[in-house]
Amino acid sequence: MKAIIFNGSLERRPESTSGRISQYFAERIEKSGFQTEVFTLADSGIPLFDVTLTKTPLAVERMTQLFLEADIHFWLAPLYHGSIPGVMKNCLDWLEVTSGHYQPYLTDKTVGLVCWADGLHAMQGINTMDAVAKSLRAWPIPFSIPVIRAALFDHEDPTKISSLYSDKFDKLINIATTKRIEKVQHHH
Repeated sequence: MKAIIFNGSLERRPESTSGRISQYFAERIEKSGFQTEVFTLADSGIPLFDVTLTKTPLAVERMTQLFLEADIHFWLAPLYHGSIPGVMKNCLDWLEVTSGHYQPYLTDKTVGLVCWADGLHAMQGINTMDAVAKSLRAWPIPFSIPVIRAALFDHEDPTKISSLYSDKFDKLINIATTKRIEKVQHHH
């Protein structure tokens, strides 16, 4: 089974917020026995969506293949001006190139959603991704994680995700990999 972590931020540094969250997810998902790939938007070279092109750009072909091969998706997005980054939406728009497939878009994929914001509005990003995932015929997991950035990292060790959010991330990964929403036993 394959999982993809779609890092929809434009931060390139591994120690950035999106880098740390991506790494956390990758380590945990691999422990669940899934082959895991992180797709970092900042390094992808995805051009602006253009339906008039006769040939699909190479970067888009690679992205589409990764997205279609994965059974489970985790979409990670920062909140920009009340929504997900435009480049992230642009990337998902390119899945239009699969419209002629027997199973177009992201038919039947499971998608876990995480969005972080400096204030309390991360849910707006979750709602955007939820709508996009559904329009791509995927199944967004009903447990999603809006993150308040100030509470994301451990106060003693700012390189670590706080227990508040690591518990939530673990729960989302557990639901995605087992397809069951159950109470997770916490061991601290």
